[in-house]
Amino acid sequence: MYNINKLFFLASPLEQFEIIPLLPLEVFGLNISVTNTSLFLMLSVVLSIFWFSLVIYKNKLVPTNWQSMKELFYDVTITLVQDNLGKKGLAYFPFIFTIFTIILYCNLVGMVPYSFTVTSHIAFTFGLAFSVYIGINIIGFQTHGIKFFTIFLPKGVPLFIVPLVVAIEFVSYIVKVFTISIRLFANMTSGHTLLKIIAGFVWTMISIGSVFLYLQIIPLILLLALVGLEIGIAFLQAYVFTLLTCIYLNDVLEMH
Repeated sequence: MYNINKLFFLASPLEQFEIIPLLPLEVFGLNISVTNTSLFLMLSVVLSIFWFSLVIYKNKLVPTNWQSMKELFYDVTITLVQDNLGKKGLAYFPFIFTIFTIILYCNLVGMVPYSFTVTSHIAFTFGLAFSVYIGINIIGFQTHGIKFFTIFLPKGVPLFIVPLVVAIEFVSYIVKVFTISIRLFANMTSGHTLLKIIAGFVWTMISIGSVFLYLQIIPLILLLALVGLEIGIAFLQAYVFTLLTCIYLNDVLEMH
């Protein structure tokens, strides 16, 4: 059963990352339980769709604040695509825009107190990165066929070091899926852990009372500053993940 105490009273900064089954389900021995991870992932998707639906409804020539924000997201993504992929990347814009939006909403929803940050789990970030990685390789094979394997052998390499170069290129190519996922996971986890530690410190000073009741204003100001910083990081990490996706996609299209 779901323990409500675990949601509101966290003893450790790391307990906020605990995956809690909300609706235990098992089909043919396969665990398909609804957890806080899947719940907040679905919530992020629903919120993004709902927000875009509201923005699209009754568009105006002079945009409202919500419409301007939506157009800002669009401009950021289309600029990423054009700068890194050129005109050929416009065909992949819906895919890239979806990635940016989902990661951004998952990051921002995780900033709400007592919510859950989906992107703080390596299982989610790696699964997303691996899915993108598989898709990019499929695009590479469809575009170049068997010549796609030449991506592991740069031109002009002397014959006697070909095996070494191919091995290095192959490892560096595989590592991409780990670097893109660990970057997002590590930044979100470390940021939320620090916020929890500072918040716990503030609460402890308030509980002690006396002169600490006035001194707690110092860590409280720091906490507010960190919240602002973490919101900025939420946008930045969504941008970086999307940027790296564009770069990796361009690599398989252009065969650098």
